[in-house]
Amino acid sequence: MTPEYRRLRVALLGAGAVGSQVASLLLQHGDELADRAGAVLELAGIAVRDVNAPRDVDLPAELFTTDAESLIVGADIVIELMGGIEPAREYILQAIGSGADVVTANKALLATHGPELFEAADQVGASVHYEAAAAGAIPIIRPLRDSLAGDRIVRIMGIVNGTTNYILDRMDTEGADFADVLAEAQRLGYAEADPTADVESYDAAQKAAILASLAFHTAVPLEAVHREGITGVTKAMIDQARDADQVIKLLAVCERIDVDGAESISVRVYPALVSRTHPLASVHGAHNAVFVEAEAAGDLMFYGAGAGGIQTASAVLGDVVSAARRHIAGGTGVGESTRANMPVAPIGHVVTRYQITLEVDDQPGVLATIAGILSDGGVSVATVVQTVVDLSTPVAEPGRSTGTGIPTALLVIGTHRATEQALSDTVARLAESDVVERVASVLRVEGE
Repeated sequence: MTPEYRRLRVALLGAGAVGSQVASLLLQHGDELADRAGAVLELAGIAVRDVNAPRDVDLPAELFTTDAESLIVGADIVIELMGGIEPAREYILQAIGSGADVVTANKALLATHGPELFEAADQVGASVHYEAAAAGAIPIIRPLRDSLAGDRIVRIMGIVNGTTNYILDRMDTEGADFADVLAEAQRLGYAEADPTADVESYDAAQKAAILASLAFHTAVPLEAVHREGITGVTKAMIDQARDADQVIKLLAVCERIDVDGAESISVRVYPALVSRTHPLASVHGAHNAVFVEAEAAGDLMFYGAGAGGIQTASAVLGDVVSAARRHIAGGTGVGESTRANMPVAPIGHVVTRYQITLEVDDQPGVLATIAGILSDGGVSVATVVQTVVDLSTPVAEPGRSTGTGIPTALLVIGTHRATEQALSDTVARLAESDVVERVASVLRVEGE
């Protein structure tokens, strides 16, 4: 006999690529979801800006409304998939105030106003669920918040933006140029018409702030995340990495570090060199992966689709089922644990390695001068590879001047570990040196 389930009203805000899939799955698999949640999940309505706009899937027209506030009133669960800061923030606070649990994939909102939303939920015993906000379909939020809550996470290193991974992967595997791959990514829908949020790493920085807050039980403001994009990555840099059995990936790195004897955390996003033997090097296309290092559990890796409407909808519906179970069981929601209040250290305190590529005049004494600059900066050299290049033929590489036939040496210097401040100061002195024609590239080395 079919059990009699309590009915829970679900309000959906937004019907874009993810929202329309969430609505479709709720309608298609209502019976199965009811068995999992212990409640009938009734889609009460879908709030959108334009009820006549084209959708990715066919949905009943009577579900659509432009009156989000009326839809929120009386809802047990509110799913926010509008994106942006306002009015999403206002609607979520309204939902929490009315006693509803909230499910959101809004990384920008959580990275900037997360503490405010969590505090509002704690005050009324509600929950804010956001599994889809950090890495699409990959289940990483609940493992960090719940499964690893009894462990001590040391480091998180991940590929959390599918667009940039697609671009860098195509540049590596096919030898394509950045501009060509970006255009292809836009044509395929991986990148927006304005790709700034992806290629300048704003999206990845928001996700890094969320992951670090969970891993280290500390509220990490978005402005504390060091961010560098991939627009400066050239085909020459990709080729050079391949020759060294390395690959360039845009990485989000969150880790515990020591600053003058006190434990702090570092949160940063930048393109970095990764050995091809590292698991993250094998993450291709628009996929994401998060590598977690914990003291007791050891190394853990979470891999999967980092974007996509139906893939992200899977994570959203997982949160909906969790919220429904809480409503049935009763009691207050699970609050966020951000009581550690660890300081977020500036990038200068991070200890890492650099690979510095210099164009220098091919003449006696140059290596000695460069070695002296490195030594004075407290930077130890691990490797040096020198090749002589012919700059008599004009080149089209951005930022590189055409040559005049003067023999030029290309030096690729790998450093030992040093503080970021010492390394960046040393690179600045190299750029000012008379023997250096150009600092061709500077990349950090991670995953070792």
